[in-house]
Amino acid sequence: MYTQCPECLTVYKLEAELLVPGCGCLRCSHCDAVFNALGTLAAHLPPEPFTRLPDHALDQDPPLADVAVFRPRPVVDEAMEPVEGTEPADEPAVVEEIGEDFSQLTFTPRFAKPRRRRSWHTAAWVAVCTVLVLGLGAQLAWAKRDVLVADPTIGPLIETGCAVVGCRLPLVSAPTRLRLLARDVEQHPSVSDGLLITASVRNDATFAQPYPVVTIVLSDANGQRLAMRRFQPEDYVGDAATRARGLAGGATTAMVFEVQDPGQRAVAFAFSFD
Repeated sequence: MYTQCPECLTVYKLEAELLVPGCGCLRCSHCDAVFNALGTLAAHLPPEPFTRLPDHALDQDPPLADVAVFRPRPVVDEAMEPVEGTEPADEPAVVEEIGEDFSQLTFTPRFAKPRRRRSWHTAAWVAVCTVLVLGLGAQLAWAKRDVLVADPTIGPLIETGCAVVGCRLPLVSAPTRLRLLARDVEQHPSVSDGLLITASVRNDATFAQPYPVVTIVLSDANGQRLAMRRFQPEDYVGDAATRARGLAGGATTAMVFEVQDPGQRAVAFAFSFD
């Protein structure tokens, strides 16, 4: 197609797509004038020489488009009942005759019906993903339970939540947070060659921990070891329920140990917790 600038009479060759953005108006690249390209639109150039392309009147009624080549079928909603006189949505594609001329036959395709998304599928998938995420979080929390319980910020929150639901936190061993407050040694009241050693121990941690393994070392004035013994929790805590509860955070307990007297050379003793 061809059109002509009315200002500088420059003739341009163009495609129909070029007329769409400006609703038929173009800007002349020679004189920069804006003009309606439809006014001189021509399918072919007239024989040369020529000066102007024929002008078209643009103020007339729109012509009738009567040569149809395609007409799509309307999409019928699945929820709507079939209307009398219409074909079912699953009918095969049909050919509709527009005129007597076979060149005017149109093909009406059967469009794929949009499927409704099933909301319960989405809900089930979200529920499964939520369960998997919670399960993974529970496994990680169990693997890091000692760190979480011992944390001064998270530990109390976990303990409070556990008290609400009625569960019991696992005991976390932290022997470095056990502090020896007092200790004493005296002759055993009923065993002639025995000693009775008592110790007062405080749990400075904010969480309960199991009763430790206590190691007592007796030494002479030169620091030489004369005797050593390791006491398991069952050796100095007779009640099994008390051992299961552990030593509560901030609590103090008294420990009593019976050892054999190594003689007059033993003048010092030391405690350690494992």
